[in-house]
Amino acid sequence: MPYLYQDSKPRPSALPGAARPTHSSGKGYEELKQDCLRRGVLFEDSDFPACNSSLFFSENPPIPFIWKRPGDIVKDPKFILGGATRTDICQGDLGDCWLLAAIASLTLNEKTLARVVPLDQKFGPDYAGIFHFQFWQHNEWLDVVIDDRLPTFKGRLVFLHSADLNEFWSALLEKAYAKLNGSYEALKGGSTIEAMEDFTGGIGEMYDVKAAPDNFYEILEKALKRCSMVGCSIDTSSAAESEARTPFGLIKGHAYSVTGLEEVSYRGRQVQLIRIRNPWGQVEWNGPWSDNSPEWRSVSPSEQRRLSQAARDDGEFWMKFEDFKVHFDKVEICNLTPDALEDNTAHKWEVTIHQGSWVRGSTAGGCRNFLETFWTNPQIKLHLTEKDDGQDDCTFIAALMQKDRRKLKKLGAEMLTIGYSIYESPGRDGHLGKDFFRYHPSKARSKTYINLREVSNRFKLPPGDYILIPTTFEPHQEADFCLRIFSEKKAITEDLDENVAIDLPEPLHPTPSPQETEEEKQFRALFEQISGKDMEISAEELEYVLNAVLKKTKNIKFKNLSLISCRNIISLMDASGNGKLEFSEFKIFWEKMKKWINIFLQFDFDKSGSMSSYELRGALKAAGYQLNNYLLQLIVLRYSDEQFQVEFDDFLNCLIRLENASRVFQALSVKSKEFINLNIGE
Repeated sequence: MPYLYQDSKPRPSALPGAARPTHSSGKGYEELKQDCLRRGVLFEDSDFPACNSSLFFSENPPIPFIWKRPGDIVKDPKFILGGATRTDICQGDLGDCWLLAAIASLTLNEKTLARVVPLDQKFGPDYAGIFHFQFWQHNEWLDVVIDDRLPTFKGRLVFLHSADLNEFWSALLEKAYAKLNGSYEALKGGSTIEAMEDFTGGIGEMYDVKAAPDNFYEILEKALKRCSMVGCSIDTSSAAESEARTPFGLIKGHAYSVTGLEEVSYRGRQVQLIRIRNPWGQVEWNGPWSDNSPEWRSVSPSEQRRLSQAARDDGEFWMKFEDFKVHFDKVEICNLTPDALEDNTAHKWEVTIHQGSWVRGSTAGGCRNFLETFWTNPQIKLHLTEKDDGQDDCTFIAALMQKDRRKLKKLGAEMLTIGYSIYESPGRDGHLGKDFFRYHPSKARSKTYINLREVSNRFKLPPGDYILIPTTFEPHQEADFCLRIFSEKKAITEDLDENVAIDLPEPLHPTPSPQETEEEKQFRALFEQISGKDMEISAEELEYVLNAVLKKTKNIKFKNLSLISCRNIISLMDASGNGKLEFSEFKIFWEKMKKWINIFLQFDFDKSGSMSSYELRGALKAAGYQLNNYLLQLIVLRYSDEQFQVEFDDFLNCLIRLENASRVFQALSVKSKEFINLNIGE
């Protein structure tokens, strides 16, 4: 279940220096470590215990794993041995090559690596069995502590390990990331860019290699020079092709890292080369420019040394860039600091972040294919005021991320298919209604709806105001989301959530007419029949008459009004305070209820007798209540059924509760003003 309330104000991007401790004790790494040293014990992490639940959530371990500390595996364990390098990453028996490819890219930048993997950790005199790592999550840096018990089989690490058996930083990093996401199994399958963003807080962009721009080599070259993280992969056409090996030694559906780009002099001409790494630590490209290919014989030894070219089966290889474009399908770039990749000038981007939720029945409207509910999605207004330098348009990247889906895997959650649309603003404030989207096309949209954690695209639009609608593809799908806007010039964003407002008509004060109409005579006769000699209706009598009348009302579905609801009605209408309704009070309520019935019928668009919960916003506004997303979500949870329908008795109960609450609020406001005036007078 997503959080119902998300602060919709734009936020600045988080700084890694302010990583928040996450241990359930509330203590940070240093405090936990000193506690262990003082007590002379090794740390045991109760938040991520050394048991099967930390390994798998859908199955039992296929082999009997034994959790061991590094000192129980080797005689002289080291945290980092000879520097953290991409050769320290060898995949084990877990389908997390996407994560390993990101870790390999991480090692190419010392500053970024030191942020994620604090380098002052070691196995030494102050060893306490505790380590910590820092990850970015939804605009917040988290400090994740773990103990160093690792799953083993026959004395060897089961999952990620270093080529040097004495080195453990990469295995411990994988464990911390597994803890962040709930289990090791939660790491099966993913996109390299997901881990890249968690290591950097950067912004990801994905390229289809076959449709890449003409300057694609320069884009990649600039990305690597700026220490951006780059991954690549080959598409599969079916599940059976996953990790299938091509005749050229490449693995389909497998995540690789791009670790270098160089031009080499070959037979009198310059050849563009790209260096790729397989996180398995083996299985390499066997085509032109592979480790033992004849092309290297025509390259001078000095050039080979410059390129660190060596014929080793270590998973890393060179290939011609033209061959790369033929054999690979996707490239993912994560810009560490979101510098532009389209020209030669690095410049900082402006960043704003919105947190929000799609909630079934109220704000989970689905994509534009579902017009009846699309308009109910959260709406973010984007003000583009400054043109790019020397340009007529404004450049920005919109990145929509669904939150915590990997962590929720153990509860059956999968990545939802998400995307967004961008519309030109009509120039008015407030949540835009269905008719606006019926008659206005979008100005831009995400390239595709896809079941990845994040969808991001780069846009150029003229200065002006725009409305961005983040959505799932299907309606009624719940998730929390984080929307990041990166703009080259300062852009202003705001959530188009409604301000809470009450606009009720003045209470009715009926004046007796000289002669009663036939309807009024029947109404008085009904009242006299129910009320008896005292000419007042109690809650029990009101319950009887309303249920009798409403069940006979055509075109509305109605279950039953409870005695409590009728007491609430009397509380609302009882001016005399005697706990009963006189004829005049009952008549006022009856007129009010007829108005509410008409509103209900007006918003029952399919004439089914019940109203879609997605129409509650409009129906309540017609009744005088303008609500924000948070209040609307609460009301939908309380008054709609499993099919997101609201029957009339629930609608009536909702309005009675709202009107009672508004009366209390107005009374408190008056008293507050009197109190303030009194104090000012003193």
